[in-house]
Amino acid sequence: MKKLLLIAALSAPLLSGCIVAVSDDGVEHGWASEYNSGNWQSQHKENRKTIAKLDLGDDYNQVLAQFPTPDFTELVKKDEAVYKVIYIATNSKHSDGKVTKDECTPLVFKDGKLIGFGQSALQQIL
Repeated sequence: MKKLLLIAALSAPLLSGCIVAVSDDGVEHGWASEYNSGNWQSQHKENRKTIAKLDLGDDYNQVLAQFPTPDFTELVKKDEAVYKVIYIATNSKHSDGKVTKDECTPLVFKDGKLIGFGQSALQQIL
């Protein structure tokens, strides 16, 4: 019995291991990625602040440069005008690491110019 206990005690350190996954952006631990860690809350808050500063008529590229990659994008042509809607994450309803449209604020552009944001602006083009 003492031999078995001695063998187990000596072999335990050899059986353990450590795994670190390294990507181009550094170490990532699933939920600890840039968007899924506690950082998403501050990113949503920053997105809300940025949206509040937007003005009607702002250029699409100018607006897009102020945000991370939109979570969703839609494009439609209606009555000879081209509408583009980008969805920016602004509030999380589920802490599941996935962003859905109901957790985003739509920014609506007509022919490359901002015509509004939020659900009311989106309803006007539907």
